[in-house]
Amino acid sequence: MESQKEARTFQEPVARPSGASSSQTPNDKERREGGAVSAAAALGAEADDDSADGLWELPVEPAERRPECTRCSRPQKVCLCPFLPAHPLHISTHLYIIQHPAEENKVLRTVPLLAACLPQDKCKVKIGRRFSEERDPELSTVCRKSGTLILYPGAEAANLEEFILDSPVYPSTIIIIDGTWSQAKDIFYKNSLFRHPKQVQLKTSISSQYVIRMQPTNRCLSTLECAAVALSILEKNNYIQETLLRPLQALCSFQLQHGAQIRLSKEHLLKNGLYPKPMPKNKRKLRKMELLMNSVKI
Repeated sequence: MESQKEARTFQEPVARPSGASSSQTPNDKERREGGAVSAAAALGAEADDDSADGLWELPVEPAERRPECTRCSRPQKVCLCPFLPAHPLHISTHLYIIQHPAEENKVLRTVPLLAACLPQDKCKVKIGRRFSEERDPELSTVCRKSGTLILYPGAEAANLEEFILDSPVYPSTIIIIDGTWSQAKDIFYKNSLFRHPKQVQLKTSISSQYVIRMQPTNRCLSTLECAAVALSILEKNNYIQETLLRPLQALCSFQLQHGAQIRLSKEHLLKNGLYPKPMPKNKRKLRKMELLMNSVKI
């Protein structure tokens, strides 16, 4: 009986002293409101999770790419085929383009325009970072031939025009690396195959017409421009350079008409105090910037 009485006493409300307020104290009220807010937040989070789970179940529609021209690889609405030669140029030189994978899907790349101007058996594009005899026996054989050159402005590079005058074997093949300067440097130095061909470089006063993409210096040329100059020298035909540059000029003109801006070289921006980014803190990168400002070849 005593236990039942104690139980009843525990469940009955405690009588308040006379004069005491029946309202809740501020602390009690805040705790109750806080508990209500937490509960609401928890319910909201659960609802969000449920809605997110529902989104994962929705069917995903693949993004539709604009139809591309099969020849110039440009979207059909902005096809550049009217600026390409009616028939592939007749050349005797074989051209190998070693393309960094990052360049393959860039919208404004120049290699498809170059390949569209040349015969398929004279222009081959190989994509990758690392090449070896086991991975690419064809490229390995080409690199070991005495008539193969690689266009790379290293310390041992000879002037192409001077080299062909003194070479006992006239060059039949030229290799060009397609990528940013740091990507090209990485590919050249980390693939021993590219140390076999004779290194050559272009001594030209022309400025790049690829004005919609920033170049490190005023002397840098795009892959298409390098191929145009090199092939015109090797084939002894200036018409080749004019023909290959025509679609590049059309590409840049179209982009500028539709909102693109002329991109000055990093060298020009640094020399004229127009470079928009802060100078790097890394000593190696800072040294490169200083060399560009002083027109020193890097």
